[in-house]
Amino acid sequence: MVLSSKRKGNHVARGVAAHRGHTRHAGHRLVVVIVSVALTLAACAGYTAADIYDVVPGMLTLRSASVRTYPDAASSIAAGTIAGEANRNVSVDAAKAEELINTLGQAGGVGSDFSVVIADANGNIVAQREADTEREPASTVKTLTAFAAASTLDMGGTLDTETYLTHADTNPTLVLKGHGDMLLGEGESDPNHINGRAGLATLAQSAAKALKERGVTHVALAVDDTLFGDDRTPDGIDQNNDGNLYYTPISSMAVDGGRDWSGLERSSQDAFTEYPVLSQHTAADAASTFKTLLAAEGIEVDDSDDISGTDATGPIAKVSSAPLNEVMAFMLRHSDNTLAQLFARLTALKLGTGNDTAADAQAVTQVLSEHDVPTQGLTLTSCSGLAPGTRLRVGTLLGVQQQLVSLKGGAAAAIEGMSVPGLTGTARYRVGSQGVRGLARLKTGSLSSVRALTGNVSREQGGLLLFAVIVNNPSDGSAANSAIDQFVAQLAQL
Repeated sequence: MVLSSKRKGNHVARGVAAHRGHTRHAGHRLVVVIVSVALTLAACAGYTAADIYDVVPGMLTLRSASVRTYPDAASSIAAGTIAGEANRNVSVDAAKAEELINTLGQAGGVGSDFSVVIADANGNIVAQREADTEREPASTVKTLTAFAAASTLDMGGTLDTETYLTHADTNPTLVLKGHGDMLLGEGESDPNHINGRAGLATLAQSAAKALKERGVTHVALAVDDTLFGDDRTPDGIDQNNDGNLYYTPISSMAVDGGRDWSGLERSSQDAFTEYPVLSQHTAADAASTFKTLLAAEGIEVDDSDDISGTDATGPIAKVSSAPLNEVMAFMLRHSDNTLAQLFARLTALKLGTGNDTAADAQAVTQVLSEHDVPTQGLTLTSCSGLAPGTRLRVGTLLGVQQQLVSLKGGAAAAIEGMSVPGLTGTARYRVGSQGVRGLARLKTGSLSSVRALTGNVSREQGGLLLFAVIVNNPSDGSAANSAIDQFVAQLAQL
């Protein structure tokens, strides 16, 4: 379009006016910005000056600051040993030791059916009562099993739970295979606890990732629980397993030992005093949990019983338990009967004595004999002490304690989990006096007709004592426990 001369002139005039207006506005904005910046800088400079002269609070000052100085040390002292070795040669007053045994025998609830032995740290007996009588020892048997296992197994090793992909070209099958970790967690692996160190959720995540990398999103799930054969429960143990509170058959895998915490509370995964009902099919429970977790990771899962093919391929994912020394400490502190039998079975498999409960007992006895622990009169019907019919002499318990305080071989791992009065384990509240807190490492034993205790005691005046007490058929179990606690407290004063 072409403008006339007049209209064109008007249009140009309006454009020039508009340009001048924009120029005036831009100039005004520039002046405002310059003034604002100048005022801000002035304010900052003023506050900084006021801060320097301490008129207003701030970090700047003209005042001199004092610097603390320290003189050089006139002399230095080398660090010493926090705790040295126990003096094994402090003599023991045999007459006073005999007096303690007599006092125990006269205490209410103990009765006459009991054996006691007291020895120095080298195993030299200073006082005893019916030490050659075979008696039922209850859970003090776990000290035998712990020592045998710790002397045989790699206590820094772990128990792995693995998954294998088999028949990938025809019918992709994921085999869940356990190696004895009965303290699996349902969630992710927990490095801060023994119970739950290996988590099924972590295993499911790793397995699902490996499957997807292979283009597999639909598998059949099979469970390999064949590790421990068919004989997993000692004969007669049901007599002392009311309501399935104290034993579940050993298994290649279990979540939290099979414990059902419905309606119960615990302070942590590793510390509890309740006895929840124990599942009697722990491997199947673990597999069911794992199947659900796999599905949550986007893997479609069917059931299968075909566990073949794992020998032809390596695992595609695995999780590992806490080291065996930590698992053993957990076993001893909770007096876990199933884990005790599990340690005996692992020992039997390592030594080649067999894969049944008789082989478990044979393996434990064999290791004790190899380490010169007296086994005369020893009959093990279980390796936890729960099954009725186990018999031993207090000298066997004493011999194990002598091995433990020597800290040779696997002794350190076996002593680590023993209960400390006032601190940990089943003897935490078994304190005959305040003075014995922290001075003893003990293993308790309790059945309806048994009250037993064995361990080692640091003496208040120096030195170390070993002891074992077994009371069968007490007239009052609670009173017998109290009498034994007093006995231990007095041992510390010898």
